[in-house]
Amino acid sequence: MFVLICATLLFSVRRITAATGSPVWEEEPCKDGSCVTFSEGGIKAEAGLCVVIPCSFKTSNFTPKQLVFYKCEASKQNCAKSDVIFHSNTNNNKTQPRFVGRVSLLQPDLSLKNCSIIINDLTESDSGSYWLRLLDGNKKTRHSSSKVNISVKGLTQKPTVGIPPLTEGQQTTLSCTAPGLCSGWDPEITWTWRGAGEKDSHITGNITAVKTEHLTSVTRRHSSTLTFNPSAEHHGTDVTCKVRFTNDITTEETETLNVTYMKEPVISGNTAVKEGDVLRLTCSGDSFPPSRVTWTKLYFNENLQSKNVLHDVSGAATLLISNVTAECSGQYVCTAEQRITDVTTAAEVTVTFSPKISNQTSGECVSNNMTGEANILKFVCVCFTLATITWPLLETHTVFRHQHTNNNNNNNTDVEYFSSNQVR
Repeated sequence: MFVLICATLLFSVRRITAATGSPVWEEEPCKDGSCVTFSEGGIKAEAGLCVVIPCSFKTSNFTPKQLVFYKCEASKQNCAKSDVIFHSNTNNNKTQPRFVGRVSLLQPDLSLKNCSIIINDLTESDSGSYWLRLLDGNKKTRHSSSKVNISVKGLTQKPTVGIPPLTEGQQTTLSCTAPGLCSGWDPEITWTWRGAGEKDSHITGNITAVKTEHLTSVTRRHSSTLTFNPSAEHHGTDVTCKVRFTNDITTEETETLNVTYMKEPVISGNTAVKEGDVLRLTCSGDSFPPSRVTWTKLYFNENLQSKNVLHDVSGAATLLISNVTAECSGQYVCTAEQRITDVTTAAEVTVTFSPKISNQTSGECVSNNMTGEANILKFVCVCFTLATITWPLLETHTVFRHQHTNNNNNNNTDVEYFSSNQVR
């Protein structure tokens, strides 16, 4: 039991030697067959945590019934009753008030010759020299040990924060484990988070009370969990777990949250351009990790990615088409791809141009043999947008027939005028 307990506390307690830095047991010379063994070189510990004083003893001519630990100045030859920090007799009330309830034997059965103790809720004032006295059945001191020195410094150990992979909209649980495996007062554990340029604030969610695991009779593990639904707004923010021990001794650890998310991409730019101008549309995909942004044209097989798309370091993709023509009109689709998910958005591009006389039918003269009417001059005027079409040269002539055709698939309008009059 003694070996197990000491092993679990090694990260809270560091035993050192001047020569090697490794733990060495120092056994005092046995007098009349009695001696006490402490660790050589002293013990280092941190405020707020606990310290184990490893100790064993040998006796030959008496059986210890009680043991007493003292803390007093190293210059003293003998510690006084007022220096008692622990007495194995629970009925003894001579213990210094500030040590009451803080000191325990690791093994209460003295027949096992284990005199190791644990001191909880350390403060820097606990630094100093400690002695042990072994008492017989008549409460007489039969053996006094040499001193063991303890040095308590400020708390440097930090809590351990556990963060699983975070995905927007999927409930998750963070964990925070306090440093030390001590059995003193339960620490207070709180969670806060901070966005860019913001002050600390408490995270809304399900914060559990401190969980205490009893590992042995004198060792405990303290932890807290935080359950919440991460969102894109949590990405890049800092979450802090703060642990407060007795005597207002605090330590904290801060981690940055990385939340996997992907928002619908946003298209910016002018979707109405004139023939011959430049079409420039930028698609921005807000996501983490950065998504792959591509451009395609609906019902169009040509790869826009290699010919007309520019990418920047932010993950945005710009569609750039110079000297646009009527054929550039149509629906352009931006796709943001991330792992196994993709999101699309589209923009309808309109290319406007001046009306044109169709080269295919302009100036076509037709003879009507059935009626004997005069020759007919046929023109086709094509424009992209719906508009009022007039023929200035025919304003004073009677229109014989006109035909209006709207071809939505090709995004243009055909208008035909037929006149039996002469063109001036």
